[in-house]
Amino acid sequence: MVLTALVLTAAGCGSSTSPLSVTVTPIEARPAGAQEVTTLPAAGNADCDREASLRPGPQPAPGAMPPGSTMAAIAERGRLIVGVDQNTYLFGFRNPASGQLEGFDIDVAREIARSIFGDPDRIDLRVVDASQRESWLMSGQVDMVVRTYSITCDRKDKVEFSTTYFNAKQRILVVKGSGIASAADLSGKRVCAVWGTTSLSALFALDPRPTLFGVDRWTDCLVLLQQGQVDAISTDDVVLFGLAAQDPNVELVGPSMGVEPYGVGIKKENSDLVQFVNGVLDEMRADGTWERLYDARLRSLGPSPGPPTARYRD
Repeated sequence: MVLTALVLTAAGCGSSTSPLSVTVTPIEARPAGAQEVTTLPAAGNADCDREASLRPGPQPAPGAMPPGSTMAAIAERGRLIVGVDQNTYLFGFRNPASGQLEGFDIDVAREIARSIFGDPDRIDLRVVDASQRESWLMSGQVDMVVRTYSITCDRKDKVEFSTTYFNAKQRILVVKGSGIASAADLSGKRVCAVWGTTSLSALFALDPRPTLFGVDRWTDCLVLLQQGQVDAISTDDVVLFGLAAQDPNVELVGPSMGVEPYGVGIKKENSDLVQFVNGVLDEMRADGTWERLYDARLRSLGPSPGPPTARYRD
């Protein structure tokens, strides 16, 4: 009898008590460093032949670098230090199965190490964000940067570049069925790109300009797209193909918005290393190594376009 009374009392209390009303403002969680871009990125200088580089001289054999050269100092250290990416599938990414850095850029860096030491494993790969590439080169933290590094006249004011080893094209990545088919459809949309890239400057120049968001890594852009916080990502097609390979719900759309030539970035004072790297790239074009690396890493992009033709400053 006592137990029944307790149950009835509890039921009565529950029926007379109103639930608390709680208002929670929704928060869109964004990757660290993600911000809206409201100011024009530094204007690019176009007053140069951006793809022309230093002509190589006689190429020394591996293990026999000229005394006093930058390559000899690298050889004495025992390893080549290279700035690379770990978030760009196909070009520079960390293989989840092995934990190792892999990709087309990584392979190019290893070929340069092979030409210095006779051993592609004599290399120290250091992950560098796109916005840090110039500062790491100028400060000497790395010997070179091989990281989907577009050659521009503005960048050449600060660092030197090799000849072009790959040509990419800027395009757009969207969720399937988005209704976005070209750059003209980006008006009024939210678009993501990485800080310090030429892609961000090209997007800012669109008229009318979309709302832009800058992030530290391309995978951050993919997260924002998947969460519906942006409507599109725009950058080099090879980077976008890598993102699309990780998510079957997205697709590349639209024609090319511009060509992006990739080069190896090197400290301006180390002109002998620039010439050496150009010699390595010449050998890769001539002996089939470039085609072999394309087949191994980039065949999913379609038939090989062949290696870009080297251009030299006379």
